[in-house]
Amino acid sequence: MASGESHTWTGIREELLQRIHDRIWQPGELIPHEADLAEEFGCARTTVNRALRDLAESGLVVRKRRAGTRVVLNPPQRATLTIPIIREEVEALGKAYRHSLLIRDQRPLPPMLHGAFQAALSGDVLYLKTLHFADKRPYAFEERYINLQAAPEATKADFTKISANEWLVQNAPYSHGDLSLFAMSADKAAAEKLDTAPGSALFAMERITWAGEQPITHVKLVYAPGYRMRTAL
Repeated sequence: MASGESHTWTGIREELLQRIHDRIWQPGELIPHEADLAEEFGCARTTVNRALRDLAESGLVVRKRRAGTRVVLNPPQRATLTIPIIREEVEALGKAYRHSLLIRDQRPLPPMLHGAFQAALSGDVLYLKTLHFADKRPYAFEERYINLQAAPEATKADFTKISANEWLVQNAPYSHGDLSLFAMSADKAAAEKLDTAPGSALFAMERITWAGEQPITHVKLVYAPGYRMRTAL
């Protein structure tokens, strides 16, 4: 560690993280006490404490009062997903993209979403149904609710020209989200929209994005047969 970094908690955290990754400290091993680390790095004990707290919040160490700090036996493996823009997905396949806005209106949030979405019930949400195409073939069917308190400009957006999916990625930054992936059989309505036979196996997802404690949007996407989801780990 460079001497200029030795007094910052972030510099100490990076050094401790490197020791964990290099197996200088093995999984399950008790690491040196805060006082010993503070002496080694030439800093206050509170600075070491802040670095260790950050590692604990990341799930890399476990801290117990009077028992010290240990490297976890099974560190968490996390994947970071970004919300894809469907137009870009389609164009990356070398196909022409377009979308059709089927429904747009403002309505109360349905009771089935009250617990998950937790939008203020004093006002309506924007409800949209959109069908996305790849080379004139149905690609995905989207059903979406937008919290207008979180994204008030959505009331003015022309979702016939830009999909709600793309508009929200560009205009409604999110801090975190919840994502569910599942398989489903095509009912009559889904089969008609996606030009497939009833009972066909379909890939679907439901996603909620948040800005702090305020929900932005709830969306359900159902993809035509043959869809593959790709992401990086």
